[in-house]
Amino acid sequence: MAHTEQEILDGLAEIVAEETGVDTAEVTADKSFTDDLDVDSLSMMTIAVSAEEKFGAKIPDEEVKNLKTVGDAVTYIKNNQA
Repeated sequence: MAHTEQEILDGLAEIVAEETGVDTAEVTADKSFTDDLDVDSLSMMTIAVSAEEKFGAKIPDEEVKNLKTVGDAVTYIKNNQA
């Protein structure tokens, strides 16, 4: 079952909140993982793995570095769901 962009955004917000302690309300599509949400590269890999499990989308390691904003991640997951 494909997830909607809103479902992906909500799910990512939960994952980011668990990993970083940032309030889910702060995780919006326009936020930068590194600049706005203070996500380091190790946390980003953990978030990517959690997102893969939650949404059934494969996110290769080389793609993770291209996901600068939450919106980038939402779009990538939406386009690469199983």
